[in-house]
Amino acid sequence: MGSAGGETEASGSPEPGSGILRVFGRQLKRFRLRAGLERAEFGSRTGYSTSTIAAFEQGRRVPPPRFIDVADELLDAGGVLQEMKGEVARAQYPAFFRDAARLEAEAVELHVYANQVVPGLLQTKEYARAVFRMMRPPLDDVTVDERVVGRLARQEFFVRCPTPLATFVVDESVLKRPIGGRQVLRGQLKHVLLVGQKRTVDVQIMPLDREENAGLAGPFTLIETSDGRRIAYVEVQSASRLLTERVSVRSLETKYSSLRAQALTPHESMAYVEKLLGEL
Repeated sequence: MGSAGGETEASGSPEPGSGILRVFGRQLKRFRLRAGLERAEFGSRTGYSTSTIAAFEQGRRVPPPRFIDVADELLDAGGVLQEMKGEVARAQYPAFFRDAARLEAEAVELHVYANQVVPGLLQTKEYARAVFRMMRPPLDDVTVDERVVGRLARQEFFVRCPTPLATFVVDESVLKRPIGGRQVLRGQLKHVLLVGQKRTVDVQIMPLDREENAGLAGPFTLIETSDGRRIAYVEVQSASRLLTERVSVRSLETKYSSLRAQALTPHESMAYVEKLLGEL
């Protein structure tokens, strides 16, 4: 979303000791000590090194969902650790994207315009990794891994019940940019075709030869929540905004309507992606 979902995210790990990570870490340590386990033994039982357990407890690293489940059961935490899973997972995102990630997870409709990279909800693991590895200043390997996990976790969006409606308008240039190399791009184009076949998803391509393009001011995302709120998300570099004022949101809704009218139809778009695949 927003630059198709934090694609232009700033570099850096989740803020050390930030909010929920600190709280989770303190609780994890408290339950570990109550169970009479040293970090080394606890790490051995959960499959993590002593240093990684220390990083979890000090709020310096985002614990994956599976670790939280195992730790909660092993430490007899009574669900206390599991209850924090959602908030902990959002710590995988840069601070400026966390509110948008929460809204995305609650959306009943999502509409994305992307003209820089493939929208995050459509990215493959290899493509996402290539995007994050290109960040400058560079991200460390642990942060890259966490960001990739976070991005792929967002794609649970497509298997929720009831499944939200989603539309994407993607600039043609995005699908020709070989981020990660030709093989990565091939895999990415195949994935776009796969997702585009879902009955709840429309993917449209904006051709470069169009004389009219309502999206020249940059990417954005439109979100509708289950309680009827309509919100827009815009992002550039590490600056982002959630727009809730009806006038601002309506303006972007008007742009998006124009973009869908100017772009290829969903059927034409899928045929075009197949054509690109054949040319790689």
